[in-house]
Amino acid sequence: MVTSNWFANIAQKAAKGTGSSGAFMAVCALTILWLTSGPVFHWSDTWQLIINTVSNIVAMLMLFLIQNTQNRESTALQLKLDELLRAVRGAQNAFIKLEELTDDDLLGIKERYTRLAEDARTKSDPIAQDPPELPE
Repeated sequence: MVTSNWFANIAQKAAKGTGSSGAFMAVCALTILWLTSGPVFHWSDTWQLIINTVSNIVAMLMLFLIQNTQNRESTALQLKLDELLRAVRGAQNAFIKLEELTDDDLLGIKERYTRLAEDARTKSDPIAQDPPELPE
């Protein structure tokens, strides 16, 4: 688990750093520097290759960094929701760890709750109900 903790620490620090305004400004400055160096290098293929290579490598690394951060945040959110379900009286504890069900199971539950919502709206919506009969 030492490797996992090491990676998690690096990923968290990198995500915070790359998401900062300073990082954005640094990338803008480097892009401007690269653009202004074009005439010096006569707009050569090597000049273009440098920015293409660097941007592709950075994009690939950021993809994995963003996915790691998203996975951590999603897990933390699910755990918080699970705790709320456990703690709230009347909540269905069967919904704890719901994210681990199959897509078909989730679709079935969604359809069930969609029907319940439609029934509730029909019962509480005076427009959808039949008008009361008026006395003659």
